[in-house]
Amino acid sequence: MSNQTIMKNVTSAPEFRLLVIAISVFVLMSVLSPDRFLSSQNLTSMAFQFPEFAILALAMTLAMMTGGIDLSVVGIANLSAVVAAVILTTFTDPAMPAAQSALWLTLAVVAALCVGALAGVTNGALIAFFGLPPILATVGSGLVFTGFAIAMTGGSAVMGFPGTVALIGNAQIFGLPVPLILFAILAVVLHLILTRTAFGLRVTMYGANPLAALYAAVDINRMLLKVYVIAGMFSSVAGLIIMSRANSAKADYGSSYLLLAVLIAVLGGVNPYGGYGRVIGVVLAVLSMQFLSSGLNMLQVSNFARELIWGALLIFVMVINTQALASLRDGFGKTVK
Repeated sequence: MSNQTIMKNVTSAPEFRLLVIAISVFVLMSVLSPDRFLSSQNLTSMAFQFPEFAILALAMTLAMMTGGIDLSVVGIANLSAVVAAVILTTFTDPAMPAAQSALWLTLAVVAALCVGALAGVTNGALIAFFGLPPILATVGSGLVFTGFAIAMTGGSAVMGFPGTVALIGNAQIFGLPVPLILFAILAVVLHLILTRTAFGLRVTMYGANPLAALYAAVDINRMLLKVYVIAGMFSSVAGLIIMSRANSAKADYGSSYLLLAVLIAVLGGVNPYGGYGRVIGVVLAVLSMQFLSSGLNMLQVSNFARELIWGALLIFVMVINTQALASLRDGFGKTVK
């Protein structure tokens, strides 16, 4: 293969375009607000902020790889956080010794992950065994999860945690924010799942061609259950980070994160119809969105205008990707002929 062919393949890859977009947004925001955007305080702040929605985007990516979607990720995150918060406020107090509160924090984290897994089982069962469309199943279950969180808290925020809770969302290890480390670990785990395991191959196969996966004797129901369980547990981790950073838990935190998670997954090159997606693309999309969000905030763009920009970007990316897929199919058809 010639160097020219290799270069053409690299530059035509979605990940290369994302790298260009991420660098372009970073340079643009640096030019528009150099003193504030490039400050160490802002860069550190971004490193703490984006894992909250980036982990939700990883969960969304896995669901979209099957040709489905998980619109309950925010509901799962908040319900998991509320369960953890109720445990902490019931059995601990701010004056409790650090070792004892760390034990209860561990139990609260385990409980939150169990909630995420149970929510994922619910979503997977609705889709796999009852045949509900993923978009409808997860919209409905997301409302149910939010309703449970409201019932547990009366709609108010749960607060009054011991100091150890701040370790999840506000601490640093060797100068790196803990949320960033958690995101990196989950991103690597998801990458290995999709590229190095038989389960990941089944997910890709099913997303690309469900009928072929069925003929290949793939246990589709079991595979879908695993997909949504993993997505639910990822969402729980995001909920714990949000709880720690806000030092409270509430049923309606992170309402804008759902749009962001979908946007990042699509911008990251994940095919909404399933069968293709790379974690590195999602990571680059996360960085692009964080640079854009932080820059717009410094330019004092309102939240309403920001969501308008995000929505327009989502539509634009989907149009571009759809046209690219159509061109690819046409080219393949001509080659076959």
